[in-house]
Amino acid sequence: MKLGARMLKTGLAITIAIYMAHILGIESATYAGIAASFAIQPNIYRSFQTVLEQFYANIFGVGIGALVVLALGNDPVVTGFTIVLVIGVCMYIKMNESTVGLAIIAVLAVMETTDMALLHFAGVRFSALTLGILSAFLINLVFIPPKYELRLFRSIDQVTSDILQWLRISTKHLSDDPALRTEIDRIQTEIHRIDNMFLLFSEEKVYRKKDRIPRMRKLILFRQMIYTSKKSLATLRAFHQYDHKVEHIPREFRQVLIDELDKIIYSHERLLLSAMGKIKKNPTKSIEDITDPDIPNLVNTLIQVYEQEDNDRLALLPLASRLMEYHKEILHLQKILYSYQNFHEQADLDIKDKTGP
Repeated sequence: MKLGARMLKTGLAITIAIYMAHILGIESATYAGIAASFAIQPNIYRSFQTVLEQFYANIFGVGIGALVVLALGNDPVVTGFTIVLVIGVCMYIKMNESTVGLAIIAVLAVMETTDMALLHFAGVRFSALTLGILSAFLINLVFIPPKYELRLFRSIDQVTSDILQWLRISTKHLSDDPALRTEIDRIQTEIHRIDNMFLLFSEEKVYRKKDRIPRMRKLILFRQMIYTSKKSLATLRAFHQYDHKVEHIPREFRQVLIDELDKIIYSHERLLLSAMGKIKKNPTKSIEDITDPDIPNLVNTLIQVYEQEDNDRLALLPLASRLMEYHKEILHLQKILYSYQNFHEQADLDIKDKTGP
């Protein structure tokens, strides 16, 4: 979820929680706002999951806090011990961090010094926290969740384009070493973000039975797109690592290496264009026939080049290995993409905005 959307949702949830607390005459409206801030989630699935967890955390926090106050009072040392106990319970049942945080707030809310009768006081705090949770749940439902499919494809397309651009530059020995190292780190961060976005996309529920199989195949396709991009990044890392060795290999082999990489890059780009619908879904020739990258032959050539040089023999074999892995994943991506397009011709990827103005 983008920062701006999360900020807006959190602000609205807190506002509604406080207003509802005042309307219903629930004291400590601030606690309702605090609970609302903990319950904001990026999609409906997590919203349903969180509301139940946080409701239980509220019960644990208020219940344990009230029992400890009755038995031992609310001395700061006792309060600290109670919080440790509640955290232990929450971790034992594998609650997430925000839920544990709400349980701590519940303990503090109940163990606060007051002249009010304890049970009444605990009930007021429990009501305020529950109201905050429900307010956030309402906002999560009302706000239309972002189109993760569109955002996911855009992110994959952008990060892959960046990788392929740097691959082309690196093979020509035109890249600046510190700049490339910085870009590799940035791209790695982007891929982690893409992994998180894919998780959110995979959690979205499909309610119509006829849409479930296309949805499953779509998830497989996106997962392979991400994995192929990771392999392209691994190839870029290898070129960066062995750049000084590439410069000293025979010119003929260096040209073969560059040509084969160009063919693989072209294959990857063509698959993304096919997914966007910018080229034919059923080309008359497969990608292998058009580009014909021969990575196994490249590896054999590399071995022959260094056969007589013991010191440098197989020095670039890890680079060739990365190329083989990259090419293998591209062929697998091609198979999955064309299978999806053949079986679900009317269920295109929801990336129409990609080609829009």
